[in-house]
Amino acid sequence: MIVKQSKNVSRVRRHARVRAKVSGTAECPRLCLYRSNKNIEAQIIDDVKGMTLVSSSSMTLKLEHGGNIEAAQKVGEDIAKKALKANITNVVFDRSGYIYHGRVKALAEAAREAGLKF
Repeated sequence: MIVKQSKNVSRVRRHARVRAKVSGTAECPRLCLYRSNKNIEAQIIDDVKGMTLVSSSSMTLKLEHGGNIEAAQKVGEDIAKKALKANITNVVFDRSGYIYHGRVKALAEAAREAGLKF
């Protein structure tokens, strides 16, 4: 008998596989995101020191509808502006096990257009 796993359990397993290979350093930190139904959050993390260097979310930007593509684009632009202000230009993108589609793709492309390289 095959037991189907929940979507989140599968996502966490995918994220663990990716995190085994992807790590952020001071020269090239990790851009990690979290997506919920109502909001989206992004952090730039230095895994060597275990520090969050820059963060942004639809909650801190006080967006009315934080769970849509437009909100993801605004969070991507905001995180890129903050990163460039902190002299961070290159990052490693960690999609946290989410499919590169929709809000995840919108956040990544907005960050790229605003000046981040990954």
